[in-house]
Amino acid sequence: MNKMYAIVGMCGSGKSVVCDYLECIGYTKIYFGGVVINEVKKRNLEINPENERMVREDLRKQYGMGAMAEVLLPTIEEAYKRGNVVLDGLYSWDEYIILKNKFGESLEMIAVVSDKQTRYARLAQREIRPLTKEQAEQRDIQEIENMKKGGPIAFADYYLENNGNKEELERKLENILRRI
Repeated sequence: MNKMYAIVGMCGSGKSVVCDYLECIGYTKIYFGGVVINEVKKRNLEINPENERMVREDLRKQYGMGAMAEVLLPTIEEAYKRGNVVLDGLYSWDEYIILKNKFGESLEMIAVVSDKQTRYARLAQREIRPLTKEQAEQRDIQEIENMKKGGPIAFADYYLENNGNKEELERKLENILRRI
């Protein structure tokens, strides 16, 4: 039976590092944020935090809080038929419910958690779409209040603490994968 992991966590926690690692060992990665980036480009807008937030909220108004899962469901289903899948960026409880109803016990969530100060320092140093401390804090609040991001993190099957370096994170992930 194929595996499917949804990687959840706040911005800068290390979700993409975990997803990239899983992709390197053979998982098909499906990036939820790609739906937003593609829509920003389609609207001929500059890719920046403000436009991404506006588009993300527009999509959720159009499709509901499960928007990204709804849009990506056919892609996820096809990838899952072919092998193991990692979902990068599941945000809302509604997205989780849509996917859990479709995939049942095959779907498990891994929450990547980091101290706020560590996340903000990482986000400031990011090459792609860096955020200032103020932008990162604003995004945290917006994602908690408007995107209902806390539910999936609180309900995760596994927790991966990431306040260290990439190698430490990968070792901790390997330990979780061995337990599963």
